[in-house]
Amino acid sequence: MRSITHYGSAMKGTNGFGACRSCRAPLTESVIDLGSQPLADYFPTPEEVAEGEPSWPLHVVVCTNCWLVQVRDFEGADEILAAHAHSSSSFSPTLLAHGRAFAAEVVRRADLGPDSLVVEVASNDGYLLKEFADLGVPVLGLEHVKASAEAALALGVPTEQERFGTASAARLAAEGRRADVVISNHNLANAGDLDDYASALELLLAPGGTVAVEFHHVLELIVQGQFDVISHSHCCYLSLLTLQQVFERRGLILVDAERLPVHGGSVRAYARRTSEGLVTGPGVERLLQAERAAGLDQVTTYEGFTERVTEVQRLLIEGLRAWHQEGLRVAAYGAPAKGNTLLNSCGGVGTDLIAFTVDRSTAKHGRVLPGSHIPIFPPERILVERPDVVLILPWSLAPEITRQMAQVTSWGGRFAVPIPRLTLLS
Repeated sequence: MRSITHYGSAMKGTNGFGACRSCRAPLTESVIDLGSQPLADYFPTPEEVAEGEPSWPLHVVVCTNCWLVQVRDFEGADEILAAHAHSSSSFSPTLLAHGRAFAAEVVRRADLGPDSLVVEVASNDGYLLKEFADLGVPVLGLEHVKASAEAALALGVPTEQERFGTASAARLAAEGRRADVVISNHNLANAGDLDDYASALELLLAPGGTVAVEFHHVLELIVQGQFDVISHSHCCYLSLLTLQQVFERRGLILVDAERLPVHGGSVRAYARRTSEGLVTGPGVERLLQAERAAGLDQVTTYEGFTERVTEVQRLLIEGLRAWHQEGLRVAAYGAPAKGNTLLNSCGGVGTDLIAFTVDRSTAKHGRVLPGSHIPIFPPERILVERPDVVLILPWSLAPEITRQMAQVTSWGGRFAVPIPRLTLLS
């Protein structure tokens, strides 16, 4: 496997890094440069690997005006976003239960019923909207990836194949299909232009409507060293400090927010139109205070990020090599995009250190992880091969996975997680 070049956080371009994806201020501060990497969410076949595997720069910077952490723009970024397939959560019981609770809360909070409309943007395979439909609330999904839209339709979830933006929002509004609730569930990160995205959310709202968003919290990324969430298709890494500014510019006000443990630490927030005269809720104020206390509005907070990442990488690669030298066989569980960023950023991780991985998604079977070229099999492969160590790449789902694969301990196998540091689970 080729080595990934790793650059320090102090690196700056003489002319800066372009303009912010939100406020358009000049970008001058680098957070981390992970070098050139293949797409973390595209799983090639062995034949495709033989033809050559393209890679693109993966460099994260921070705007010192609005504090949006973001992937620096690069040639070909628009094409990647247009083809991006948001990973499905419908294979995880934990995330399915989370979605069910999310739907129940939104229905209660917005007093939704059979005359309401919930629209989810980047709705994937419809797993979340189905929860609303099961509660008797009409739904509509917008999903630009054909296979995901078809999966949603097969599930009985009304879905239109279209990429969300001001054009699609204006079309739906003109057709009289404004939403009582617009949901953006873990896809704000995929907005190449965050202000345009917020404008589209506002445009799609019915009078008195609510925007419900959930996103991975950049506080956890920075403080806990969760750099594995970084990928080419995740343009933005959000704090409430940043989101509040974006929404205010586009006529929206945050009315409530809370922190959640899902995906290693997320935020769920609700917004309404500013013109309705509502005020910012106490949940929003508490979270903003916590972000300021953590220094998310200070350059020095981001300057130490590379050192934290380097330590995570060092522990992982040293641990894998030590197990290899001891004659222990290591397999991985899961084929998430975050696992690919993690392995490729370390350099030198291939089938000598991780023999194979498994995943519940049948679409990934027979393919390989990008960069490392580790083969992907069904979960049953672990029971056949009986590895000594199972490295859980979707580490935030470790409790669920260790329960599902409890048989691993019957032959003395151990589970391990790589984040926030390589740890063997007891």
